[in-house]
Parts: sequence; structure tokens; C-alpha cells
Amino acid sequence: MDITVDRIENFNKVTKKIEEEIGKEIIGQRKVIREVLIAIFSGGNVLLEGVPGLGKTRLVRTIGNVLDLEFSRIQFTPDLMPADITGTNIVVKDEGGSRFQFQPGPLFSNVVLADEINRATPKTQSALLEAMQERTVTVGGITRELPSPYFVLATQNPLEQEGTYPLPEAQLDRFFFKIEVDYPTLDELHKIIDITTVDSSPTAEKVVDREEILTLQKIAMHVPIADAVQDYALRLVLGTHPESDSAPEVTIRYIRYGSSPRGAQAIIQAGKVRALMEGRYNVSFDDIRAVAYPALRHRIFLNFEAMAEGLDTDGVIDEIIRATGE
Repeated sequence: MDITVDRIENFNKVTKKIEEEIGKEIIGQRKVIREVLIAIFSGGNVLLEGVPGLGKTRLVRTIGNVLDLEFSRIQFTPDLMPADITGTNIVVKDEGGSRFQFQPGPLFSNVVLADEINRATPKTQSALLEAMQERTVTVGGITRELPSPYFVLATQNPLEQEGTYPLPEAQLDRFFFKIEVDYPTLDELHKIIDITTVDSSPTAEKVVDREEILTLQKIAMHVPIADAVQDYALRLVLGTHPESDSAPEVTIRYIRYGSSPRGAQAIIQAGKVRALMEGRYNVSFDDIRAVAYPALRHRIFLNFEAMAEGLDTDGVIDEIIRATGE
């Protein structure tokens, strides 16, 4: 597929319209909305982290409506079993006797909201791995394809950790982006109150459908990236590994484990989508720096010294970016 001026302009126009429609129901959070859309048009899954009440669930539901996608919500709890989300074989009686019939679970939707994912047991969490990575579900020895496009948007509360099961590194790595949802400003709170305490509130309208989303994803795959820009992105990822020859001082001192190759893939693909959303047909160094935070913050694991000094992964990424020259 060729990247033409018309396709770039259409991509930019459509994504701006999507952001406008989502903005009717979601006040503020422009950066969060932009990063979620970058992940979606990159074909990736998203982990949204923020305290309760910031509109994470409403955001995911609104995105499903604007993109005209089938939406399902799974409330993760300690007693949730894998079959509750993947589906199971049930016995059906008819004129020919009894037979097994597969009853699909809530994973069989285009947009799956995994609410408070860290409240489920590791056994249930791991049931998501195949769906997130392979876009399939295997039950009773039979593998079934999930709908396309397919996204898992999971939420977790960073404060309340009692009774939770932290996501293992292998599952965190399946998320394309980890996005932090911040508390709204005073002006944004006024607007939220204005639209949520009246009889009627603005409703977002559908902008695209499944086929258009798949087309936009294919267009993004063909955005060119200069060797120097790709090299810069890969050096950022290598800079998260303390054993690397090019590791900066902050990495050697504070990082226990660095990013997997999926981090590099996420940065490159997200950079392509961001470039198109900005109306450009090539990836810039600024694109790489902008997407490095959501692509790497859940793939970097700090050591005890960093935690003792109160450092977070975003601060460490800041230092790595400063230490990595173009």
C-alpha cells in the first residue's frame, strides 16, 4: 500500500474527528485519549492506571461507540475463573440427543475492558495472554479466532494494593502502552460537573467502522522511518539495559531489568501512527521521544535503590532520553 498525500490527510482528518467526538463525553485527558488512539491504530493493548473515578471505564466505552465496535466489560475479582472470560462448552439437548456447544465468553468482542485486572488471580490473568498476543482463544483443545480488530484495554488502581495480584512481567509486556490517567484540573472539574449533573449530556457519534479501522492500521504500517530515527529508538531501548555497553549512569545505578524487544516494536509503530496523526508522512525524533514513555514505563523494572530514593520510571526515562543523543 502506497502512502499518498490523500491518505495522510484522510488519516489526520479521521483521527481528529475521533478525538473531537470522544472529547464530547470525556472532559480533558487529551494526552490519554491521544495515546489510547495511537495504541489502537497500532493494533496494541493498553493498560490504564489511575485512581477510581477518573473516567477510565467511560473512556473505553466511549471509544467503542465512536469506533462502532462491539464492547464488553469484565469486572476482575479474586473468584473469577478462566472459563468465565474465555467461554466454555455447555451441554445442549435437541431432537438428536445431547451434545456440547461452545458458549463464547466476554473476550469475544472487539473492545474488551478488563476492569481492575490486578484483582484476579494469576490463573485468570494468564487466560488473557493468548487473547492479547495471538488474538485467539483455546477451549477444549479447539482454537477459535477472536473478532478483528481486537483490543484489550485494562485498568488498575495504583493505590489500593491489598487483595491484589500484581501483573507478572510476561503479561505486562503484552501491553503495547501503559498510560497514566491524571486527576483533572479545576477547570476540567467544572466542565465534568456541568455535563454530569444535568438531565442530558453530549453524546459522542460514530466516526468509523471496523473496515475503516483495519485500513487505517494498514496505512500506518507503511509509514517510512529514516535509519537515523530508527537507530535512535533502538538505542533508547538498549539504554534501559544496565549490562549494555551504551547504558547511561542512571540505568546502571537504578534499573534491575530493561525493556524487551517488544518495547522497540511499540516505539517504532507508535511513532508511525503519531506522525500520521500530526499530518506527517515520516517519523521524527520528537515522535520517538513522545511515545517512549507509555511504551517503556511498564517494561523497565527499578531496583531497591531507586525505590528507596523515590524515583519512578518516567524520571528514569527522562534521564535516558537526555543521555541518548540523536
